[in-house]
Amino acid sequence: MTKFLLGLDAGNTVVKAVLFDLKGKVVGAASAEGRSRQPEPGHVERDIAELWRGAADVIARCLKEAGASGEDVAAVGTAGHGNGLYLLDKQNQPLLGIQSLDTRAAGLATELRADGRGDRLYAQCLQKPWPSQTATLLAWIKRHRPEIFAQAGTAFLCKDALTFLLTGERVSDFSDMSGCGLLLLPERRYDPALLEGYGIGEALGLLPDLVQSDRIAGRVTREAAALTRLAEGTPVAAGFFDVIASMIGAGTIFPGEAAIVAGTWGINQVILEAPLVDDRIFHASTWRAGRYVSIESSATSAVSLEWFVREFADGHGAEAYERCNALVASVEPAAELPIFLPFLYGSATHPNARGAFVGLSGWHGKAAMLHAIYEGVIFEHRRHIDRLRAAGARFDKASLSGGGSRSAVWCQMFADQLDLKVTVADCSETGALGAAIAGGVAAGIFPDLETGVAGMVRVRTAYEPRPERKTLSDARYRLYRDLAEMLPERWAAYGKETRFR
Repeated sequence: MTKFLLGLDAGNTVVKAVLFDLKGKVVGAASAEGRSRQPEPGHVERDIAELWRGAADVIARCLKEAGASGEDVAAVGTAGHGNGLYLLDKQNQPLLGIQSLDTRAAGLATELRADGRGDRLYAQCLQKPWPSQTATLLAWIKRHRPEIFAQAGTAFLCKDALTFLLTGERVSDFSDMSGCGLLLLPERRYDPALLEGYGIGEALGLLPDLVQSDRIAGRVTREAAALTRLAEGTPVAAGFFDVIASMIGAGTIFPGEAAIVAGTWGINQVILEAPLVDDRIFHASTWRAGRYVSIESSATSAVSLEWFVREFADGHGAEAYERCNALVASVEPAAELPIFLPFLYGSATHPNARGAFVGLSGWHGKAAMLHAIYEGVIFEHRRHIDRLRAAGARFDKASLSGGGSRSAVWCQMFADQLDLKVTVADCSETGALGAAIAGGVAAGIFPDLETGVAGMVRVRTAYEPRPERKTLSDARYRLYRDLAEMLPERWAAYGKETRFR
């Protein structure tokens, strides 16, 4: 009997279940939008119980759409947004879900970086504290919500909550835990001294067991089988930090290869056999020891277009995004077009940064504003890529995934603005595909991830940069970079005067 692999991918806004055959073809898919709540400025939370209900529902609907039974599924893999903080209480019930768009810990992150503490932490985990980082959020909870900290029994990540729903196992993988500042690197283990550096030494008992991404984390329980239509006992792989899953699902797996994810977060990453020697660069461990992903990222990518469509577009869904693409395609690049700063949720270097359109004129309409959004998102990706290259990363092409990769207009703009060959995989659900491949390795269908990628990933389109666009692109990027480095300082000064957050 033909067996399928199921990938479950939960971002900040949507949870998806995608069923693949062993050649990477999608045979069924379902998704559900989640609801975030913002109880205070800078706080972005989700209900873990609602996440569980949504995940169970999309798995069941995915199987139904494919006309498949649970017995047809050889294995499941999970992926989810990194960082943020998902807490269960001591009875393994949902306690608190904080998403990676949250900035409540901005002040604490600055404090933890002061007096050389950030340098010492970087030497241990290859990251400095930042607002949405899991370790920093745990420290914030301990200081500002001690009653919640006292109730906590488990602290892990978004995809780990899904794995727990399916298996009842309290586990995580190395990519997620290294990506949130909680692992000593290169040793890839928990370390009491590292936790003490954040002021959370007592949190060691909250951290889950570590399992290799492509190994079995547990098996579907009877209770989960009843909710999802999966077969009891189906193996579930430990899975990935979603940026790693998307990279693998886009076919990027070997050292020296780069991957860009244009989703809620703008992820820019390159695989290396040794970390870059630059304490500005964020690192995570991958699916095996001795291999790293150097990452530059911020919540400044396709989330900006999602905001615009939600607030100002006529309608919603795929048709609304197609109308946006058509409007952007109608705009002829010109020096007088407005510039957009995509800092709706802050920036990587300035938590107090805010979004802005600059250079708007009375003759600019919706098309010009949308073009500015598409371009501004890419400019911020370019700033991140500039930092990777300045630290020593070398690459001349990159895979592109995430919501932005579904727009041919946007893909070509990425190639032009970044002066890179950009490839897009045939499967748009790269996060779910990467997770499913890990499930295939865990179930013994593939001997390793490389074999799984070779068998399941296909490149759909390659975009070459157009040299005739370079002079104007570079000039507009210089203006963008000046604005992006100047305006956050003004926001910071404004914040001090007005207590603005």
